[in-house]
Amino acid sequence: MSEALFARAQAVTPGGVNSPVRAFNAVGGTPRFIRSASGAWLRDVDGNDYVDLICSWGPMLLGHAHPEVQAAVSAAITRGTSYGTPTEPEVELAEEIVARTPVEKVRFVSSGTEATMSAIRLARGFTGRDVVVKFAGCYHGHVDSLLASAGSGLATFAVPGTPGVPESSTALTMVLPYNDRAAVEKAFAEHGDRIACLITEAAAGNMGVVPPEQGFNEFLARTCRRYGALFVTDEVMTGFRATRQGYWGLDGRAEGWAPDLMTFGKVMGGGFPAAAFGGRADVMSRLAPQGPVYQAGTLSGNPVATTAGLATLRLATDEVYAHLDAAARTIKDGVVEAFTAAGLPHVVQSAGTMFSVFLTDPAELPGGAVRDFADASRTDTAAYAALFHAMLEAGVYLPPSAFESWFVSAAHDDRAVQTVLDALPVAARAAASAQEAAR
Repeated sequence: MSEALFARAQAVTPGGVNSPVRAFNAVGGTPRFIRSASGAWLRDVDGNDYVDLICSWGPMLLGHAHPEVQAAVSAAITRGTSYGTPTEPEVELAEEIVARTPVEKVRFVSSGTEATMSAIRLARGFTGRDVVVKFAGCYHGHVDSLLASAGSGLATFAVPGTPGVPESSTALTMVLPYNDRAAVEKAFAEHGDRIACLITEAAAGNMGVVPPEQGFNEFLARTCRRYGALFVTDEVMTGFRATRQGYWGLDGRAEGWAPDLMTFGKVMGGGFPAAAFGGRADVMSRLAPQGPVYQAGTLSGNPVATTAGLATLRLATDEVYAHLDAAARTIKDGVVEAFTAAGLPHVVQSAGTMFSVFLTDPAELPGGAVRDFADASRTDTAAYAALFHAMLEAGVYLPPSAFESWFVSAAHDDRAVQTVLDALPVAARAAASAQEAAR
């Protein structure tokens, strides 16, 4: 039935999907159309069950169809679905975010792309500058100015990375290698008086998981401050997922620094389309209607979405994060054991409870770790495709791309984790065989 649905979808939707990675182009085959989900499990339209290791690409921290989240949402829906007015749940969710993070004020939007786009506009409006610095391999949504590929050299202004984005849209975006302090120093030394902000994923998760090296985010924050630019950390993926406070809870809270602006999404929406950006009160006060920087959205702060997000965050206790850590650690250990036994070269990297697998020989990487987009690009995508389909056949749904993060939820119990562990040895041998055949 998935094949029939995919054929119908292709007739009315570009590529048959509403977000590119869902199409299985990177791994081959027909995407599975999911009919329902519960806890750690997905069920497709053909009745097949899978342990879910994408968790809707991160939002389902508590697992699918959590009864308390569902009850809160059901109650909210009975009161109406959208009013175009302020509501109590949006105030409560904003208070919850402010309590957990260093931001002082929050503005809600409907997607991570909106959040990063708005944060950059605000940074430019606040500083009166126009240049934005980002890192190769860090994804901040499909904002024109951020869909840029890296140029040659350490500090090169970018060219568009996708058709449909004119050069004028990326002409003021500078792309640097991730985890490269010298590149950052050079960029600011040459263009510091024009840089409005530097934006980075708090821990990169869109080229696979590539955490910042020790002290790197603090270095970025202090460099921005020295030159009068704003430091923007994108926690759309890591926010309330890596830890209770997001990735900032791992490196900023302990070291005593804070970003000027942050973006959030995924977990804070509890599975609904919701995102936010927030930061210092003096910066956020420049937003309309309080200030001159315009930003608006019809469904921003939607009462159903904010209710779902609020319920999710309130249920995400320290015990939940301890469970996530344990489940992720067990699966990572299983990956290492199975891949080593199969003779499959690999690197496994983590950022809090997020992790991913690179099918790369660590001996070929400086320090044995993936530290930037160039390193990440060395992963064997053909071998990953073999791994993906072998795991899918065994009832485990991995990300259908070698460059995505793996996620677990509070609902990944012993049965779900064991299903993953049981599938890994055969899948690892399939990937190793694919690698050997390609030689």
